[in-house]
Amino acid sequence: IYMQMQKPSDSAHKCLNKTRLLTRTQSPFPQSENGEAISETPAKPFSKLTHSLSLRPCETRATPHSATMLRRATALLTRPVISLRARPFSTDVSEIPVADKSFYDAWKKVIPILEPPHTPLTFMKPRPPTPSSIPTKLTVNFVLPYNSELAAKEVDMVIIPASTGHMGVLPGHVATIAELKPGVLSVHEGTDVTKYFVSSGFAFIHANSYADIIAVEAVPLDRVDPSLVQKGLAEFTQKLSSASTDLEKAEAQIGVDVHSALNAALTG
Repeated sequence: IYMQMQKPSDSAHKCLNKTRLLTRTQSPFPQSENGEAISETPAKPFSKLTHSLSLRPCETRATPHSATMLRRATALLTRPVISLRARPFSTDVSEIPVADKSFYDAWKKVIPILEPPHTPLTFMKPRPPTPSSIPTKLTVNFVLPYNSELAAKEVDMVIIPASTGHMGVLPGHVATIAELKPGVLSVHEGTDVTKYFVSSGFAFIHANSYADIIAVEAVPLDRVDPSLVQKGLAEFTQKLSSASTDLEKAEAQIGVDVHSALNAALTG
């Protein structure tokens, strides 16, 4: 193979002659009288040219330059890195909240080279402190799993259907946690009273005159159809009388309790 590379064969001579003929007719450089192209760069020795020629008869090669391929590959590989480097992350915190100061200090002791992530306290507004005097309004948050009925609404009073009985909550109420039963939740704001029927949930009364009410289901009382309530009450009463298993009895009893509370709220 080494001797063939130094002394090309007859087929290599034919390919070289054909390449010279194509160069004479298609070369963009000016040509001399005998048809050879005139170039400012000196011609390469024949022994070096044979290294770039294929020894197969008249085989064309269109392989791109290796340096160009490496440059393109490097650009493609570094492009995602650059985009990720310029992309903002949730850990880019400009200021550390006061509530997260202890977490921030503990994080820096363990992993000083990384910025701490956000915590739920970052997205929550701090609860106002307990006032020295009783405020004139009660701030109510009334939320459902899929909706927020009241958000920081200032009212005069709310009456919630607790499991121990109906409980009125005024500004300055003592801190309490109450479980809700099926019944009517009324929100009093001046002379306006808005009533909701709630299925179940919890009420958190805070000492700073804030009340957080979380219900599983709630609907304004004026949207309830009395005829459907009567129909549902009769249906679940029949199911309760014909239930044979404990599961059927429990499901029927829940239906009777809910429809009975709805009927009492509409008729009372």
